[in-house]
Amino acid sequence: MAKSDSFFIRAKVTSNGTTYAQSEIDLGSFVNLGVKSSTLLRVHDVAVAIRDETATSPVQSSSANNICYQLTTQSQTEIVGLDDKSVVASGHTYLLNAQIAEDGSASADFATGFISDVMDLNPSQFRNGYLIGVDSLFLGVDQSAVLSTGNCEIQIVMECTLETATQASSTALALSQQ
Repeated sequence: MAKSDSFFIRAKVTSNGTTYAQSEIDLGSFVNLGVKSSTLLRVHDVAVAIRDETATSPVQSSSANNICYQLTTQSQTEIVGLDDKSVVASGHTYLLNAQIAEDGSASADFATGFISDVMDLNPSQFRNGYLIGVDSLFLGVDQSAVLSTGNCEIQIVMECTLETATQASSTALALSQQ
């Protein structure tokens, strides 16, 4: 089977405050690991948006805040490092309110407020795509403080294709994932 035309998979996870939360992305209708032939999912692009819980505006925080998110091939109970082979993509955003200093004290320095997008991996595009051979992906989020606009929501859009597993793709899959 030749590579398919690309299609898009969308998902979201809503933070439940300051503890890890995740949602499962069912890939059962795409990935088929059979005896005679197997179909694998290749993720070419991962686009990420971080919004407030209404999903209509960017996040805001009345204090310093870290928001971490990850897309993994295995269920997790916390944010894991890039050395974990289950990580497909991850990212980290740091928020600092201009009126509150990093240590939480009041500050008159309005120049200190910023939002930083610290990219762990979170590619906008994989060079050859990221091969997936599992029935589910897991989108997780964790944050250090509740936002002034409520909980945050991580939204993703993945551009994907399907392909038949070959010896080369099966080897690449085995080397890159658990």
